[in-house]
Amino acid sequence: MSSTLSAPRLEHRRIPGWSVPLIFVVAAVSQYVGAGLGVFLFDTTEPATVAWLRAAAAAVVLLVWRRPWRRRWTRRATVIAAGFGVVTVVMNVVFYEAIARIPLGTAVAIEFLGPVAVATLGSRRARDVLAVLLVAAGVFLLAGVRIDVAPVGVGFALAAAAAWAGYILLGKRVADAGAGLDSLAVGMAVAAVLLAPFVLIPQIVIDAGVFADPRTWLFGLGVGVLSSAVPYALDQVVLARVGRARFALLLALLPATAAIVGAIMLTQRPEPGELLGIALVMIALIVNAAPTRGPEAEPPAPL
Repeated sequence: MSSTLSAPRLEHRRIPGWSVPLIFVVAAVSQYVGAGLGVFLFDTTEPATVAWLRAAAAAVVLLVWRRPWRRRWTRRATVIAAGFGVVTVVMNVVFYEAIARIPLGTAVAIEFLGPVAVATLGSRRARDVLAVLLVAAGVFLLAGVRIDVAPVGVGFALAAAAAWAGYILLGKRVADAGAGLDSLAVGMAVAAVLLAPFVLIPQIVIDAGVFADPRTWLFGLGVGVLSSAVPYALDQVVLARVGRARFALLLALLPATAAIVGAIMLTQRPEPGELLGIALVMIALIVNAAPTRGPEAEPPAPL
C-alpha cells in the first residue's frame, strides 16, 4: 500500500517483539489512571461531555507534540485521518454512555465483540481461532457479565464494539502509511470540532456551569493525556509492528492488566473466575504469538 503522505515512513522503525505486550501494559495503566480522573467528572458532567473533553485535550497535546502541519497533506490523507479521529471519539462517547447505564464489566465484555470479530476475520491459522475463543472466554470471565441490564445501555455498548473494530482497521491503515501519530493528531482535532455541537449544546442546556469550574478543564486535560494521547500513541507504535488480528488479541491485555492493577493498588482481590479469565487470556497470547514455519502476509486493509 502506498503512503498517502509525502513524508518518509519514520514511524515504521522496528521494535522488539518481546516489548509489544509491555507497551500494552504501559498503555493500559495510563488509561486506567485517566479513567480514575474521569470518575470525578461523572458527578457533575454528562458522559458524552467527558468523552469530548478527553478528545479535545488529547488533540491539543498531540498537535503541540507532533506539529502535523509540517507535512504536505493530500485530500485523501486528510479524509482518512478525519475518519480515524471521528471513529475514535465516537467510540469513547458511546462507551461512556454505556457505562452510565449498565455495569462496567458488562459494557467491557460487549465492547470486546469488536476486537474479537477483527481477530476472527483476520485469522489464517487454526490456532488463531483457538486463541480467539480463549480470549472471548477469558474476557467473559474477567468482565463478570450480567444480563439484567438496560437495553439502551446494551445498544451503546454494541455501538462501542463496532467503533472499536473500526478503530483497529483504520488505525492499522494510517500506521502502515507511516504517519500514524500525525494522522491521530489531525483526526482527533477534526473530530473534536465536528462533534462539539452535538455534545456541548446538550451539556449547556442541562448545566452550563460545569464549564466555569476549573476542575472540569483540569480533569479533562488529565483524562485526555492519560486515557487518549498516551495509549493511542502507543497503539500506533504497535500497529506499525503487528497485524490487525494480533493487535485485536493483544487488546485483551487491557482487562487482564486492570485486574492485576486493582489487586496491587486497590486491594481488589480477583475472584477465582477472574483468575481463570486472566490465565485464558495469557494462554491465548502465547498461542497467537508462536512462530509459524512460513511467512503469512497481513491481508490488505479495506478501502
